[in-house]
Amino acid sequence: MKLIYKGKTKDVYELDNKQYLLKFKDDVTGTDGVFDPGANTVALSIDGMGLGGLRLTEFFFKKINDAGFATHFVSADIDRAEMTVLPAQIFGQGIEVVCRFHAVGSFLRRYGQYVQEGQKLHGLVEITLKDDDRGDPLIIKDALAALGILTADEYDKLRELTKNISGLIRDELALKGLELFDIKLEFGRVGSDIVLIDEISGGNMRVYQGGHIVAPLDLVRLVLD
Repeated sequence: MKLIYKGKTKDVYELDNKQYLLKFKDDVTGTDGVFDPGANTVALSIDGMGLGGLRLTEFFFKKINDAGFATHFVSADIDRAEMTVLPAQIFGQGIEVVCRFHAVGSFLRRYGQYVQEGQKLHGLVEITLKDDDRGDPLIIKDALAALGILTADEYDKLRELTKNISGLIRDELALKGLELFDIKLEFGRVGSDIVLIDEISGGNMRVYQGGHIVAPLDLVRLVLD
């Protein structure tokens, strides 16, 4: 295998068949040692996080594929915490798409003058650029088109996919008595298709139960065990 990229929570390798292998780590993002799925720095390591993240990712990717939405998922090796995926072209230098059902995290910090903590946002979609040096800035539809990152039509499709996929995940969690507050997704191109990439785990969503946030590894247990 050829190492392509060492990420915060996963390392990426190119396989001989030109597919890619994602090696999940136990590292999670956050600030000052506190887990935060919206942060762009590694804050701590949680034993078993990589394996748990892959188990949830496999579970949700299969659900999403079965619902008719395209992903880069090929297969998972749970024992090795590895996932094989199709090669996908990222948008620009990478974008992240956040779907918000309730006001928490950075949304609350930015707009606290206008919104209360936990207020319903009904699947509001935001896009940020993956740019650690600039704090992953928010970007609007017109700017994405002007910079050649997404066309206006691609933006509309991406927004629709985000709302549909996030709604599917929200509904699946609700079956377990859990409430999705927000989730961060990533997309890329495989050929001419826009597909879901990266992972879907406790490391990139906020889930609550009984008014309290669910820790990432607890989420694995509540959903899968």
